[in-house]
Amino acid sequence: MNKIREKKQLSETVFLMRVEAPLIARERKAGQFIILQLCEDFGERIPLTIADADPAAGTITLIFQAVGKTTKKLALMNAGEKIAALVGPLGTPTHIENFGTVVCVGGGIGVAPLHPIAQAMKAAGNKVIIIMGARNRELLILENEMRAIADELIICTDDGSVGRKCLVTEPLKELCEQDPKPDLAVAIGPPVMMKFCAETTRPYSVPTQVSLNTIMVDGTGMCGGCRVTVGDETKFVCVDGPEFDGHLVDFDNMINRLSSYKKQEAHSCKIGLEGDSQ
Repeated sequence: MNKIREKKQLSETVFLMRVEAPLIARERKAGQFIILQLCEDFGERIPLTIADADPAAGTITLIFQAVGKTTKKLALMNAGEKIAALVGPLGTPTHIENFGTVVCVGGGIGVAPLHPIAQAMKAAGNKVIIIMGARNRELLILENEMRAIADELIICTDDGSVGRKCLVTEPLKELCEQDPKPDLAVAIGPPVMMKFCAETTRPYSVPTQVSLNTIMVDGTGMCGGCRVTVGDETKFVCVDGPEFDGHLVDFDNMINRLSSYKKQEAHSCKIGLEGDSQ
């Protein structure tokens, strides 16, 4: 059992929780995630990125959006309550080195998993330019935390309520056109956003890493639910990723697979949050 130490609401549907998990806090690296299960005997297992960790306090920070039944249930929990199980750290850590100039692009909730990567890239001596995108000011998260890391912070909103009124691909393209161009781009967010970030950097031959959030069950490579096509190979996001070369990911196939259980997800939410349908 893992006790919730702190809970904050960052936006209408986005929540931050600091949870006791001393072993995970000690071992985790940028880019890794956990599998969470709310109840001991039943319930789905969901992957959540470790947004931050405090080894001294023995806590990890989880940031999630309440969109499905489990995340909505999690959002109803408060400090002092306990989560049945956390498994991690899982996944291959982000490759961190001094590349030179790294552009980190985060869309919506994708800013949360981007935070530890930007943090680690800065600590490795890189110049870090961060582009953050959201539909409006109210949905923008971790602005102060990202501003503390970035050498340059660019904010984009769909409605222009803060920063530039544009998509994140617009300033990304401008940076790619500069001389010198960025040495690496890291993009995390909705699949369509990552797809177009990769297409934006492709003509300029800027290496681009994306972090994929696919259907996942066990998180150890056994179920095959998280498989994606990268180049000519089948990869498992949970063990081979979650980060891959964005220029090689078959995003269209991934997006189609993400919709596989939409009917079941809708039914699960429809029956309410008071218990499972089984």
